[in-house]
Amino acid sequence: MQPLPAPSTTARRITGIKPTGDLHLGNYVGAIRPMVAAQYDTTSTIFIADLHALTVEHDPKTLAARTRNGVAQLLALGLDPARCTVFVQSHVPEHAELQWVLGCITGFGEASRMTQFKDKAARHGSDRASVGLFTYPILQAADILLYQADRVPVGEDQRQHVELTRDLAQRFNSRFGRAFTVPEPYIPPGAAKIQDLQDPTSKMSKSGSTPTGIVNLLDDPKVNAKKIRSAVTDADREIRYDLEHKPGVSNLLTIYAALTDRKISELEGEYAGRGYGDLKKDLAEVVATFTAPLAERVRGYLDDPAELDRVLAAGAARAREVAGATLEAVYDRVGFLPPVR
Repeated sequence: MQPLPAPSTTARRITGIKPTGDLHLGNYVGAIRPMVAAQYDTTSTIFIADLHALTVEHDPKTLAARTRNGVAQLLALGLDPARCTVFVQSHVPEHAELQWVLGCITGFGEASRMTQFKDKAARHGSDRASVGLFTYPILQAADILLYQADRVPVGEDQRQHVELTRDLAQRFNSRFGRAFTVPEPYIPPGAAKIQDLQDPTSKMSKSGSTPTGIVNLLDDPKVNAKKIRSAVTDADREIRYDLEHKPGVSNLLTIYAALTDRKISELEGEYAGRGYGDLKKDLAEVVATFTAPLAERVRGYLDDPAELDRVLAAGAARAREVAGATLEAVYDRVGFLPPVR
C-alpha cells in the first residue's frame, strides 16, 4: 500500500482564489491579510483557481491576464513564496485527476443539493448551467484533499462545500483505506468583514455589489475616494460603531481600523463631535496610502513575467510533490495498476 505524504509539524491550510480581476478591499481584509499572517506559523498552500474559472463563459486572453494579475496581487500583498506554496491550479494536473475519483463516490442527489449551484441555476436557468458548474464542489474537494489540509479558511457561503469535502474524505477512507486527512472549516479569529459601501448590510462582493459599492485595490485613488464620499451612512451624525442601527458608519470604521491597525474605540474617540464628511475624507486618504504603493508593486511583478513564471514553476513543483504522493496513494487504494516506468 502506497504511503501517504509525511505529516506536517504545523497546521496545514489550503486556499484557492478565482482569477476574477482586481481584488477588492473585502478580499484583502477578510481573506488575504489572514493568509499573509498564517504563512509564518502554518504550512500554507495558495493557488489561483483557473480551472474553476471555466464554469462560466470566459475570454481566454482575459483569463490568462487575470491569472497573472491575481498572482502579482497576492505577492504584492505579502505572500512570500519562500514561506508558502503559490501556484496556478491548472499547472498541477492532480487536481483534475482526483476530481474524477471523488466524482465516482459522490451521489447525484448529494451534488445537486449544493446551494450555490441551485442558486446560479435558478438565476440563469438550468439550460445555461454547465456540468462543470454542477461538479465544481467535487473539484473543490480535490483541491483540499490533495494537500492533506486540516484547515480550510471559509466564509459561511462555502461551509457547505467543506462539509461535502469532509463527507467524501470519510467515505473514501472507510471504503478503500485511509488516504485523506479530514479537514475542518476554519474562520480566522479577528478577521474583519467588509460590507458594500452602498448596501452596508451585505458583504462587499464582485458578484453581489454594484460598482460603486466596491473599493478595488488597484483603482485610481480618486475613484475610490469618490466611492467613499458617497458611501451610505444615516441621518444621525454621531460617529460610533453600531452594526444594527448604524451599519454604514460601522463599515467605514471597520475599514479604517483594518488598514491602520487601530482600535475602533480609539477612532470613535478621535471623531467624537465631528461629522461624517471628516471621517470619509480621512478614510479616503488612508485607502490611498495603502493602495498607491500596492499598485506600484503589482506593476513591478507584471513587468517581469520571467520572474513571475519562475515563482509559479517553483510553486507548482512544490505542490506536485504533495499532490502526486496523495494521488498515488489514492490510485493504489482504488486498485489502479501502478504506471510502468
